[in-house]
Amino acid sequence: MEIEKGAKWVKFDTMERFIRDVFKGIGVPAADAAVCAKVLITADKLGIDSHGISRLKPIYYDRIKQGIQLPKAKFEILKETPTTATIDGHNGMGHVIAVRAMELAIKKARKFGLGMTAVRNSTHYGIAGYHALLAAKAGMIGITGTNARPSVAPTFGVENMMGTKPLTFAIPTDEEFPFLLDCATSITQRGKIEVYAKLGKTMPKGWVIDSQGNSKTDSVAVLKDLVAGTAALVPVGGIGEELGGYKGYGYCAVVEILSAALQQGAFMKMLLGVKDGKKVPYPLGHFFLAIDIEAFTSLRSFKKIAGDILRELRASKKMPGAKRIYTAGEKEHLAWLYRRNKGVPLNRETQKEILEMKAELGLNKYKFNF
Repeated sequence: MEIEKGAKWVKFDTMERFIRDVFKGIGVPAADAAVCAKVLITADKLGIDSHGISRLKPIYYDRIKQGIQLPKAKFEILKETPTTATIDGHNGMGHVIAVRAMELAIKKARKFGLGMTAVRNSTHYGIAGYHALLAAKAGMIGITGTNARPSVAPTFGVENMMGTKPLTFAIPTDEEFPFLLDCATSITQRGKIEVYAKLGKTMPKGWVIDSQGNSKTDSVAVLKDLVAGTAALVPVGGIGEELGGYKGYGYCAVVEILSAALQQGAFMKMLLGVKDGKKVPYPLGHFFLAIDIEAFTSLRSFKKIAGDILRELRASKKMPGAKRIYTAGEKEHLAWLYRRNKGVPLNRETQKEILEMKAELGLNKYKFNF
């Protein structure tokens, strides 16, 4: 992630405590606030700045204050079998609901080899990778996905019908870091456009289209147009079918179905966050799958083979001019190595948001140098 020239760096421990205190200040119970803060700061540690501290105010703080997200998470199991569970989150904190849902899937997988949970009426749960990594750290394969407010058009369409729909995998290896594929099924996602807008940057052509199918590159205008429904993100593969846009569209639809149909939850236009002209909750759906590797083979041998595959990929012949080949999760690991002693880079817009929340909540113990 590109860092703004005027960015200020704040140590991770300080920023995590601040995030936790902000959540506590708006009514999130202390234990839940700690979970929420951990999810957000992990995004910044891995260089996923679109889903870290930059989303604290516009996504969580503001929605709780507006009454469209509840600060206290209610985790209700509606239906359960030895290997599955259907859960209602009652519009509470998505981070907490998601962590508990994946932990339940892991518990079931530990006993039966596989565990899957499906959640309805939740809220934004941060980076999907955090929850998949819970399984990888437990020696399992973790898979998760979530729906979101509409922003992506189907192939040959221009109307924003589906969310950016991450389909995320975390797989343990014998390397310093796990294989982590955490990305949207659209070319980009709203959070990255938000970062571009805060940095005053123009987006590349082909990310977003208008109602005529033409590319839009003004990041500030696109954020407004996405809300107005006059712009849409493009699926992975790009516009049309020539470069495989139908593949991204298809995977996006898979995540939409698994995030709604299993748990009888809301989907597509039901997630606009507006009803009769008034703001209402975004009742998101998620799914979580944990696969116990030991149910198939030894964890040690699995991790060795997985690591061998990744090392061979990175060692393969490079394109002329390319410095290196990466595998999924490597760039996040390198971001952590670079940032671990530096902290979180805060752009000017996020600095303003932090000072605003600090003043509103009276968190004067934090002496930020901006």
